Amino acid sequence: MVDNLITGATRNLAHNQGNSRFAFVHQNVSEGLDVDGPVDIVFNLASPASPFDYLKYPLETLAVGSEGTRHCLELARRKKARFLMASTSECYGDPLEHPQVETYWGHVNPVGPRSVYDEAKRFSEAITMAYHRTCAVDTRIVRIFNTYGPRMKLKDGRVVPAFVDQALRGEPLTVFGDGSQTRSFCYVSDLVDGIARLAMADPVPGIQYPVNLGNPNEISIRRFADVIIALMGATDARIEHKPLPKDDPKQRCPDITRAGQLLGWKPKVPLEEGLKLTIDYFKGLSD
Repeated sequence: MVDNLITGATRNLAHNQGNSRFAFVHQNVSEGLDVDGPVDIVFNLASPASPFDYLKYPLETLAVGSEGTRHCLELARRKKARFLMASTSECYGDPLEHPQVETYWGHVNPVGPRSVYDEAKRFSEAITMAYHRTCAVDTRIVRIFNTYGPRMKLKDGRVVPAFVDQALRGEPLTVFGDGSQTRSFCYVSDLVDGIARLAMADPVPGIQYPVNLGNPNEISIRRFADVIIALMGATDARIEHKPLPKDDPKQRCPDITRAGQLLGWKPKVPLEEGLKLTIDYFKGLSD
């Protein structure tokens, strides 16, 4: 594993201590990447992923999406390895097509404040396909929809840790706009299962193109706040409404037909079950 820890933390790797099959390298892939010996698969998951982080590190986000991805692809090319690019549902922007299917080209603002993330990922997809077509690299692209679970940061700006943090502190839960905007939350173990299936699948034409991974069970943010309040027993919690951030998507829901057909994949963890595990993790941090 290679990480410069700009948004990560070594405590998240503690469970791998003593594992002879795991090694950590503190390095920025935007500045180069090389590995001694053979390589089977290169997983490129390098990027700030939350609005808080990519707005704090806009230049670093663009760099890792461009130069970082190119270095990872070069490693795969040199080692004749398979390459998996972790992209994002942000490529669809504020979608005019719902649910979002991989053939939808998106509705994005290329110069807005969020563009540093979605344009970096769109470039990553483009260069991935260029290496596939020009250099015959065996590539896979996964478009990840809202994912949650243990080891997220409480202060990373995404709605799951934000709501849990506010409920733990006895503060009002912040809902942007009227809360009618929707998201589809996928528990982390389901996402990892999908990524592993995509990485290990035998090559077929559809594998080379983006594959959505996410939970198609859509929920409004206002309703989601009520779910968090109920699960945490925060019956006195209030909802505080604030203006919507610029370019915030109104709807976000994956069409996972391709993942089902190519990988036999669909999410298994119900929302409340995954949230209970996540809440327990965050409670452990606050003890």
